[in-house]
Amino acid sequence: MRKSQPYWEKKKLSEMSEEEWEALCDGCGKCCLVKLEDSDTGSIESTTVACHLLDINVCRCTNYARRTELVSDCIALAPNNIKKIKWLPSTCAYRLVSEGKNLEWWHPLVSGDPRTVHDAGVSVRTTAISEDDVLNIEDYIVDTELSDI
Repeated sequence: MRKSQPYWEKKKLSEMSEEEWEALCDGCGKCCLVKLEDSDTGSIESTTVACHLLDINVCRCTNYARRTELVSDCIALAPNNIKKIKWLPSTCAYRLVSEGKNLEWWHPLVSGDPRTVHDAGVSVRTTAISEDDVLNIEDYIVDTELSDI
């Protein structure tokens, strides 16, 4: 007997319920790292600086419901903007599903355990610093894709 196909392999992002959509977040915290955009070239620089709303220990927003009100440049991910956001890490479940790819083995929906994203070293738990503790954000620019942080 064949196991049924998981919803993220059957549905488009736009067809998912709010609960299914939210469950796609792997809890890595990478989208909550501050990005710097060069106003002349449009290039994006990655940093290890986390938004002040990110609880780095659990890699979750402390005020998710009001994040876009409280942080002026917070971008709420939605089915209609995933492909436009070029800085999403290659490991991001929203990006993977939009590209027709499989979720990683450590994703909580695959592993059944929300800690595997941390155990696999994919989250920002051990690499991020809160923007509240930073004087010069440019000191925290990294030379790597966000998926490698």
